[in-house]
Amino acid sequence: MKIRKTEKSDYRLVEEITRKAFWNLHIPGCDEHYLAYRLRNHKDYVPELDFVAVKDGKVIGNIMYSRSYLQNGNTKLAALTFGPVSVLPGFQRRGIGSALITRSMNAAEKLMANVIVIFGNPGEYCKFGFVGSKSANIATPDGRYPCALLVKELKKGVLANHAWRYFESSAHGSNQDGFDEYEASFEKMEKKYQYTQEVFSILSNAFIEG
Repeated sequence: MKIRKTEKSDYRLVEEITRKAFWNLHIPGCDEHYLAYRLRNHKDYVPELDFVAVKDGKVIGNIMYSRSYLQNGNTKLAALTFGPVSVLPGFQRRGIGSALITRSMNAAEKLMANVIVIFGNPGEYCKFGFVGSKSANIATPDGRYPCALLVKELKKGVLANHAWRYFESSAHGSNQDGFDEYEASFEKMEKKYQYTQEVFSILSNAFIEG
């Protein structure tokens, strides 16, 4: 396997991989592939941190980043957020996602990025050096500390002595205009319930008291 920068010719394939990777994982069906599609046309897209994993000439995974920021009063700190991170079913649980995360974080450090903030399962991301938002004193705009909000400093001490609020890119918003037409361009797949959706719901609605 090798990891390389994503090329324009990979875009549709990446969206197909993302759709298959997330299908029925968090909800019946998914919309993460639509996020990948929208993000590349958004001002906060970071092309320097868009990577694919390739095995035997076949693209099997992808990671993308967007610009976000932290704010404390009048102080604003540039941040990065990655996602979606996608690996084609059949190649999952083989370290490919981990390799994409590690490679892209190393590239982010070379770009002199300050911090990466994501929403994710702590059990999956703490091994990469992420910590809970409460311990980093980073809250959502409404002052809450979701268990799924995770933080990794790339510049040591850059977060110290401040109470931050995290603002993600508007690309991650809930606007689904055009989704149905976009979704219709893919092969039909069955929407159904599976236990991972319940786990996701629990994690998404769990907060640490401020």
